[in-house]
Amino acid sequence: MPETATDLRFPIGKFTRPDQVTDAQRHAWIEDIAQLPNTIRAAVAGLEAAQLDTPYRPGGWTVRQVVHHLPDSHMNAYVRFKLALTETEPTIKPYEEARWAELPDTGATPPEVSLALLDALHARWVTLLRAMSPADFKRAYRHPEHGRLVPLEEALGMYAWHSRHHVAHITSLRQRNGW
Repeated sequence: MPETATDLRFPIGKFTRPDQVTDAQRHAWIEDIAQLPNTIRAAVAGLEAAQLDTPYRPGGWTVRQVVHHLPDSHMNAYVRFKLALTETEPTIKPYEEARWAELPDTGATPPEVSLALLDALHARWVTLLRAMSPADFKRAYRHPEHGRLVPLEEALGMYAWHSRHHVAHITSLRQRNGW
């Protein structure tokens, strides 16, 4: 299946690494990250248990798994940012996100717990992001799976996209199902 904006896997398209990042783009991305706790809350508002346990696409994660995935992923991102700001080109630890989504805490924990975690995490992360200088965003971490350095400004854009991407999984499911 082609990866287009109508592809249920990528409802907003795939992340494209920019050639150059402006201050305005960084500020917009920080705002995307700042807004995620509110936008994901709005996306899941009023959903019943059966709806939370509905995959956003055939073979995809359930809404519940997506909600729990966001703080899992963004905790890793926050740590990666802190490592890159305090060490010289640290090598980060990848994780098996699909396997994390299958762990017992994902099914047994109410989504509100992860929403609260996302609130607290993003309060800290956004404080850090807003305090960073343009030079700070040039710092990088080494991603062993990608075999290259990832500048923090690129990571910022990817996680801003990641935020919108998963909200769109839920909102597009709701729209398709008339929820």
